[in-house]
Amino acid sequence: MDITIHSSFLPQNDPDAALAFYRDALGFEVRKDVGYQGMRWITVGPADQPATNIVLYPPEASPGITDDERRAIEEMMAKGTFASILLASKDVDGTFDRLQATDAEVVQEPTDQPYGVRDCAFRDPAGNMVRIQQVA
Repeated sequence: MDITIHSSFLPQNDPDAALAFYRDALGFEVRKDVGYQGMRWITVGPADQPATNIVLYPPEASPGITDDERRAIEEMMAKGTFASILLASKDVDGTFDRLQATDAEVVQEPTDQPYGVRDCAFRDPAGNMVRIQQVA
């Protein structure tokens, strides 16, 4: 089979803050910024990987979501337990230093993990966990 990851979805509840994190702090390029009925879907990704995308979406736009589910999602996002993404860098310490110089919320400084990777972690403005591992 020839299957690749085209897009992954992460919720966002403040499009401008999401842009500041993913575009300005992480350095991703903006591929699409689509508004509809007062909501925004923003597609970002690494400039050198044009076929790999992260879609930052308003969770309230999910079809069939109930008010109770919407409230539960908002609560989980606020606690940082709803969504996460794992990124990779050739220099996790340098990446950490650049992100720490922004207003990104640090969760974990670069650490050598017992399972063989060096990684760090941040929360994006919506509370999503963003882990960054060093590529061997």
